Amino acid sequence: MENTPDDSGCDSGRKFRKMHGLGNDFVIFDARTDQLDLTADQARHIAGRNRGIGCDQIITILPSDKADAFMRIQNADGSEVNACGNAARCIGDILLAEGDAQQVSIETGAGLLTAMRDGDLITVDMGKPKHAWHEIPLSQNMAQNIDTDNLDLTVGPLSNPVAVNMGNPHGVFFVDDVEAILLDEVGPKIENHELFPERVNVSIVEDRGGGHLRHRVWERGAGITSACGSAACAVIVAASIRNIVARKATIEMDGGLLQMTWDNADHVHMSGGVTYVYDGFINLGKMS
Repeated sequence: MENTPDDSGCDSGRKFRKMHGLGNDFVIFDARTDQLDLTADQARHIAGRNRGIGCDQIITILPSDKADAFMRIQNADGSEVNACGNAARCIGDILLAEGDAQQVSIETGAGLLTAMRDGDLITVDMGKPKHAWHEIPLSQNMAQNIDTDNLDLTVGPLSNPVAVNMGNPHGVFFVDDVEAILLDEVGPKIENHELFPERVNVSIVEDRGGGHLRHRVWERGAGITSACGSAACAVIVAASIRNIVARKATIEMDGGLLQMTWDNADHVHMSGGVTYVYDGFINLGKMS
């Protein structure tokens, strides 16, 4: 991780760090020794790109009795979610830089993750995908005898997705040309479809051959983002289920490349870079 600015002489406001993974950007607060419990209103203000700092998600690093740290994730709309792969790489980078450990553990609402450094990349074991309808979850009154690998769902030009939970729900649609899809129009319709009681992240994927997948994503609570790590995890699982790839792929998102593997132990591994942007201070008591 790059050297951070000297914060000596700044005696007001709460310190934060701005980082991104392939353009999926985060405002990160370290609350392991100084308690912080951001409200949804505060999260929305911080995430605002005109009046706040601007980000896709706000991450609070908290103490954990199960791992090296707990990662709290709030979307730009203030909602809280259980998983974020790109944020896990950023937090992994921070934790790894603090000591000599070769591997660190991160507790999330979805369970424990592990992160390690691999040259210039951070690799995170994102755990096992979930496939059952109640694990996605899907609406109970619509989910009887449903096949989550081939959902009977059509919205505009998108149809027949694979549903996967990678700590949060994902619907993965395969298309001939991802650039031809008006994701800003169809994304919110699928996100808020009655089939998904907790809403859903929407991925559109184009097979470009040779284990190369082109991927765009609409994230619930954030909209179109340049990258989404948990969505990339869902994509490698969905593409393997559909026999498009053999459990390994390079996934090209708007913000760059992720190397993805779904191993024989049923764990999904994600490797990609992280970028430190800057450190700053914000007065959380003066938001308007």
